[in-house]
Parts: sequence; C-alpha cells; structure tokens
Amino acid sequence: MDTTKNTVSFSRLIVMMLTLVQGFHSMPVPTDIPMCTASESAQYSLTFTGKWTQAAFPKQYPVYRPPAQWSNLIGVTHSSDYHMWQGNEFASNGVREFAEKGEAWTLIKEVEAAGERIQSVYGILSAPAVVGGTGQMSTEFEVFARHSYLSFVVRIVPSPDWFVGVDSVDLCDGEHWKDNVSLDLFPYDAGTDSGFTFSSPNFETIPQDKIMQITSSSPSHPANSFYYPRLKHLPPIAKVTLTKIKKTNQIISLPVEPTQSNQLPTGNEIEDKLINTPLDCEVSVWSPWGLCKGKCGDSGVQHRTRYVLMHPANNGAACPLLEEERKCFPDNCL
Repeated sequence: MDTTKNTVSFSRLIVMMLTLVQGFHSMPVPTDIPMCTASESAQYSLTFTGKWTQAAFPKQYPVYRPPAQWSNLIGVTHSSDYHMWQGNEFASNGVREFAEKGEAWTLIKEVEAAGERIQSVYGILSAPAVVGGTGQMSTEFEVFARHSYLSFVVRIVPSPDWFVGVDSVDLCDGEHWKDNVSLDLFPYDAGTDSGFTFSSPNFETIPQDKIMQITSSSPSHPANSFYYPRLKHLPPIAKVTLTKIKKTNQIISLPVEPTQSNQLPTGNEIEDKLINTPLDCEVSVWSPWGLCKGKCGDSGVQHRTRYVLMHPANNGAACPLLEEERKCFPDNCL
C-alpha cells in the first residue's frame, strides 16, 4: 500500500474544518446525556502510539509487501447526537472505504453532510500515517461545550477491513475540561470483508455484518491473524493520549511529522516492548496411512505424516510429532 497516495491533504482538511465551524448554532441534546457547561473552549494534543510488534502479535505478522503499518488518522469533534462509527452497528460507506482501502474522501463527505444537516460536527482533524507497526503520530484540535466529543479511525495496514479508533470520547466533565485521557486501542472488524488474515484477498461480506471488536477468540477460526486461544484478552495494539494544552488563537495546528519506531523508547514504551504473546505450533491434519510395507506372512509397517502450519514463538507450545507408524499386514499377498 502506498501510504503517501492515501494520505489526506492536511491543508484541505483545515479549510473544511474552518468551513464547518461557520454557521453552527445550538440544538437541543438528549436530557439523559451529561451536559457540558464549560464556559470556554479547550485545545488538546492527540498522540497515537502504535504497539503492533512481532513479539506481541507474532501470528502472521506482516514483514513485507506491505509491512505492518498504520494509515493516517481521520477524526471529528462533535456533539453527543453524532457517531462516526459504533460497535455493533453497520459501517457507513465512508467507514467501509477507509477500513478497506484507506480512502478518506467519502468519509469526509459524510462528516460534512452531518455538519450541515444536524449541525452536530464541529470540525475534522487528521494526523499523518505511521510507516511501521510502532511509532507515533500527533495533531492538535479544539473542542467546545456544544461539541465536546472526539471520534477517530486509523486503518490497520495490511488488513481486509480492520481498524482501531474511538467512538464518542467526552472530554468534558461538567464545567471543566479533562486534563488527560489515555486509552488502549484494540482491533475492530468493519464487517464488510470476510478475509481472515492480514494479507487476505478481497472477499466482500454479503450481507454486510456489523462492526465488531476482534478478540483472541473471535472470530473463532484458527486461520484468523488475531486468534490466540491461550490468551484471555489480546494485548492493546495501539494507544491514544489526549492532553489539554494552553489555549492559543489557532483553531487547529498542522500535524507534526510522525515519530518513527527507531527512536529510543522511554517509560511505559519500554514496558510495551516487553509484551511477548506465546504462539503455539499449528500442524495440519494427518495424511492417509501409506502402503503397508513388509514380506508376505509377516507384519509390515505403514506411515502417515503431517506438516507444520505455524512455527511456535515466544515460548509457545512446541510442535508435536510429524510422523507416525503402525504395524500392518500386507494386502494382496500371494
């Protein structure tokens, strides 16, 4: 995948955001949702950190054509009556195209339409792609009392239609803005492609399924790239940190260049790199028993074999015997 080709033009996104801001007016919100009464807006920095390592996710870890990496981040700030995506709901066409191909324009058009129709969207934000399973991308954004929620998506590359993200994180707490929010991120299946592995060919899901979180046991198929039956939970594949910053006169700052994985890790990043998920050996089914070899009147021997589908890693269970033999009596012996 050419991440440069699919990266959204940041200048156009900022223009769109400025356009969305104009003309928005207050609308009633559901009474069962906590009201944000902050008198001023707040600015936040967003840092996305990839934790997709071969040690933590050894099964079918993509090392080339393309190697493990993350798409650009596309997000929105919005009110409580809007959802960019939701677990256990159907993905929109925009989310589908982004999850499958990394193409963001349909998703952005959907966001713009929601802003014009129900005035629930304040602005669009983005951050550049991370070329590698680890590394960081960052951006800044602004929220208001009426639009205090954040949602975003980042595509897992390569994958059939898998992504990570957050749905409607509220940054307001009554009349105050939260200082810091840190969330672990886990993979989701958009429900539009039925591929089981990172490099599966396109296989459209008909009818479309709902968005579901991928776990160590679901989908419960041994071929699935995230299938680790020995684990109760998958380790987080990424994390996002939201930090309130001193307010400036800018609505949004240009995203900084992504931090690559060759930088020296510190603090919690060192702990993250120590995660080693055990991968058990996987073998094929036994072949049929071979011909019985032996002299007439005497017992003979026949063999059957199987082969390794997945070699063990990180102290996973070793491979069992790959060949068996048993006694037999030759057939058609004259």
